[in-house]
Amino acid sequence: MKRLLYANLLEWKDGEHRKPLLLTGARQVGKTYLLKEFGATEFSDVLYLNFDSERDKLETFFDGSINPSNIISKLETIYQKTIDPANTLIIFDEIQEIPRALASLKYFCEEAPEYHVAASGSFLGIALHQGTSFPVGKVDLLELSPLSFEEFLIASGHENLLNAADDESLLPVVSNEMSLLFREYLIVGGMPEAVASWITEHNYERIDTIHDAILSAYWSDISKHTDATTATRIHQVWESLPAQFAKRNEKFMFNVVKEGARAREYELAVQWLIDCKFVRKVNRLTAGDKLPLKAYTDLSSFKLYSLDVGLLRRMAGISSETILDDEILFKEFNGLFVEQFVLQQLASKRTLFYWSSSSTAEVDFVTEIDNKIVPIEVKSGTNVKAKSLRVFRDLYHPELAIRFSMRPLKYDDGLLNLPIYLAGMEEKFVDRIK
Repeated sequence: MKRLLYANLLEWKDGEHRKPLLLTGARQVGKTYLLKEFGATEFSDVLYLNFDSERDKLETFFDGSINPSNIISKLETIYQKTIDPANTLIIFDEIQEIPRALASLKYFCEEAPEYHVAASGSFLGIALHQGTSFPVGKVDLLELSPLSFEEFLIASGHENLLNAADDESLLPVVSNEMSLLFREYLIVGGMPEAVASWITEHNYERIDTIHDAILSAYWSDISKHTDATTATRIHQVWESLPAQFAKRNEKFMFNVVKEGARAREYELAVQWLIDCKFVRKVNRLTAGDKLPLKAYTDLSSFKLYSLDVGLLRRMAGISSETILDDEILFKEFNGLFVEQFVLQQLASKRTLFYWSSSSTAEVDFVTEIDNKIVPIEVKSGTNVKAKSLRVFRDLYHPELAIRFSMRPLKYDDGLLNLPIYLAGMEEKFVDRIK
């Protein structure tokens, strides 16, 4: 399965100032597969160590000195192979399970940068809360997300549609097919196991089963890594996501989690979900004309989005038939899945915020593109009346605004309308109107 992050791995491999690589991301997004595929393709040898399943065995390698020469010597002895710094990829999978292994990356950076060491971690955020020494500034960081819609098209054999989308004159020709595949993606989502199953079986019931299994594994992870009280609160926050969208609140509401709930009671639960990449947090922007945007946020007002639209659909109990029905998809659920879809395509590439001035004016997302502030509105279906976006533009006068809808590509007076299925590919169209 082709992942766009592969290009970043190649850059890392050939980088002049390469540090050990740390690949983060939620459980089951394909980190292990990607690193193994990268190693098998780009290196003559791979030494793979799973710190989760082989923790007892591997922990002894990091007892005592974690000097790279000492670690390499032990690995060569145990695995009876010579580790060639230039041609061997060393993979430390689920590195957070052995804190001293994580700490050793600092010394690989400082004392043995010639080795290609790539580590992955699913729970690094919560590991840090437990006092783990993190090699700040000593690793190259990359994050892997579920498959984007672009990657979904490539994996399902529709790369030709992407090529057509690059030609504005062909967009109307491929629009119907892209729209159908967009709906399929809303059902399947981007979790690799679900995508692989869809490609081979095209069975929605099987997709539901896979999503249920992933969600069940996430529930187990929550219980495994927290105490009973915290686990309960994490469950409550996680399970409230569909209701948060359905109520269309200006921000995340703790009383939707539990009647009478207070923010301070659930702050740790929210942060746990963010740290484990189970959710994405989007903070409210207080000013729409000042950079950097991060300096002008209200940290107490935020929204939470699921890491994957397919998982969110299953959590909400929405059938595939519902998603395929335009009347329901675009008119019900307050644009729940469409907004989640756009967030998922954009958030892996740039930091997003939302803006609101009152209960009547709210812009879905605001971001920076080429050091310029760009408001982004997501409209369900073809109804593109956007009072909030107009309020923002009148107030702050951004050079460019983007609206995602089911209407055709159009640029007029600083407003770029893009079909929703082009979310994540907007930069190429922005470049054309400069």
